[in-house]
Amino acid sequence: MVQSTAEQRRAWQGPALFSYGFRPFFLFGAVWALLAMGLWLLVLEGQIDLPSRFDPVSWHAHEFLFGYLGAVLAGFLLTAVPNWAGRLPIIGWRLAALFSLWCTGRAAVFFSAALPSAVAPVLDLAFPLVLGAVILREILAGRNWRNLIVLALLTVFALANGLFHLEALRGELAAQGFGLRLGLATAIMMIAVIGGRIIPSFTRNWLVRVENPARPAPPMQRFDQLTLLVSLPVLIFWVLLPEGVYTGGALLLFGFGHLARQARWQPLQTTRDPLVWILHFAYAFIPAGAFALGFVQLAGGTGSAAAQHLWMSGALGTMTLAVMSRATLGHTGQALRADTVTVAIYLCIIAATLTRSLAPLWPELTRISGLLWLLAFVGFVLAYGPALWRPKSEVSS
Repeated sequence: MVQSTAEQRRAWQGPALFSYGFRPFFLFGAVWALLAMGLWLLVLEGQIDLPSRFDPVSWHAHEFLFGYLGAVLAGFLLTAVPNWAGRLPIIGWRLAALFSLWCTGRAAVFFSAALPSAVAPVLDLAFPLVLGAVILREILAGRNWRNLIVLALLTVFALANGLFHLEALRGELAAQGFGLRLGLATAIMMIAVIGGRIIPSFTRNWLVRVENPARPAPPMQRFDQLTLLVSLPVLIFWVLLPEGVYTGGALLLFGFGHLARQARWQPLQTTRDPLVWILHFAYAFIPAGAFALGFVQLAGGTGSAAAQHLWMSGALGTMTLAVMSRATLGHTGQALRADTVTVAIYLCIIAATLTRSLAPLWPELTRISGLLWLLAFVGFVLAYGPALWRPKSEVSS
């Protein structure tokens, strides 16, 4: 007999951590973001040497983009895709096995200097490949063809990870290579696609609840589709030719398109609800990063790394914390309400991004940004960790 989702979860007698896909990946993704930043700050101070084949800068970039973000993507997709496709979620030991693959990848990359050169890439890439196979099976079984674009982006993200490893094995600075730019561009497209669905929907729901007559444009209208269609070649152009006047101009066009797109979602009407305005704030880092990168190229190319952090820390870091906090509240039976700690988490990640983008003016801001990042993720682990670890009945009671 086919079980319902609730029956399937009740039948699971193991740890609550593996009763839903978002639980292990959100919790330990945040823990890893915390640990990796702590290690990076120690590297900056010259207090430790990393036992990795990656140079320190490349390890830092890889473990945020492909390590931390890979975990959050898994948690989100394993929770959302079953709902989109009308399928039962993956729970229990299958979920634990997938989570173990992610953990193995993190350990293999970290200790890769002590391993044969091919071991870390193989172990690290096993996780996104298996995750992709799981998502493909769910989409095919549910005949949910519109979400093939999400699978396509996940596939390109895994390819970017592979390129990053290849560049590192060749002795190149992978943090400035094609793999990182392709992974980052793919992540930005994921936010543009998925954010374009959830941000106007959540905004509309909140405006209706507070009886505000304003309404955002419905998701994925023609303007949205045109913006995404133009975004794809611009990002490919940036990946292949990151420097130059033409790249700068294309990025400015990209920024204006996404700024106009977001303006149609009524962002200024959401300032009273942190769970909604943080989504808009996170999305705003997409055009902000494009403008910064574009102006840097038009001005001669100095400061690209700092500008790029408006995407890395701003768009990705802020959006992931926004989604993880909202999803944790909703799926553990709590009220969709941001408390003081949650607001502080949001302010810390925003401040971390802004201080990092200004680091070329004062290098010490890099360390201050790292400390603000630590505060944001310490706050998330302490505030949301118990809800992710414990059964839903204990959290919502």
